[in-house]
Formats: sequence, C-alpha cells, structure tokens
Amino acid sequence: MKLYLYNAKQCSPNLCTGLKLVRHNKAILLSRLSEIPKSSLILDPFASKALSLEDNRYIIRGGLTVIDCSWKLVEDIFDRVKGIKRALPYLVAVNPINYGKPTKLSSAEAFAAALYITNHKEEAKEILSLFKWGLNFIKLNENLLEDYSKAENSTEIIKIQNQYLT
Repeated sequence: MKLYLYNAKQCSPNLCTGLKLVRHNKAILLSRLSEIPKSSLILDPFASKALSLEDNRYIIRGGLTVIDCSWKLVEDIFDRVKGIKRALPYLVAVNPINYGKPTKLSSAEAFAAALYITNHKEEAKEILSLFKWGLNFIKLNENLLEDYSKAENSTEIIKIQNQYLT
C-alpha cells in the first residue's frame, strides 16, 4: 500500500511529521498537487463523506494521500484538489503543536488514523512509532479508533462520532 504526501511547504521541515515519514521511506513525497494519483484516496477535512472500512479498496488499489499544509490555509488548497476524498471522523491530536485539540491532526496522525480505521492497525502503529508521542495518539483515541474500525460505512462512522460527541 502506498502512502503519498503533498507538502505545501508551509511549516518548518524539522517539525513536519509528513516529511519525517518521507525520510524514513514510509511515504512518497509529491511536489505538485497534480502528481496526486487519480486512484488514491485523499484525506480532506471538508469532504462530504467520512472515511470508513468500505474505503479500504481505494487505499489498497491506489494508495492514501495526505496533504500537509497550514490549518490557516487549508481551504484554499483543498478547493484545488480533485479525486476521491474522505474526511476523518472526530479524533484528538497528541502531536506537540496541537496537543489535545480535536481534529487538528498532524500528517502522521492522519495517516495512522486512516490506516487504523481501515483495519491496517499494525501499519498505523509502525508510522506512529517514529515519534516519541506517536503511540499516545492511539492510547488517547483507542475507543474511538476501535469503534470506527468496526463501522462498515460512512453513515455508521457518523453515528459513532455523534454518540461520542453528545
């Protein structure tokens, strides 16, 4: 399974979790949005459909793409991206920059969350193990991630998310 990272160069390269994945040969770096494979599933916080187990077929066939950009400029970049898009459900970040903030995941957390939800749990843990704080992401979100990984489709994911939020 291929993991792709488009880096918009909007953060410090030394702090970028996505670039660390590239340096460890866990992800393939893309230099232009147009390089995103058409068959790849793209994580997009504005997508109308939540990522679920049924999306595993896209990840296996075409890979998984994370777009690494500043949260302040996220709308502009995602407006320009075309393809199969899915949003991650509610999860809480543990990365040092956005610790404790809901939905403000780093690129590594986003990759890991998507892999975990689509039942590639060992691959998710492998990615997170590269960071001192990484496996704490799974610990903090374990109940959610486990429940999400059992959901068959986007509708079930939203129901689970809403149960946790109410």
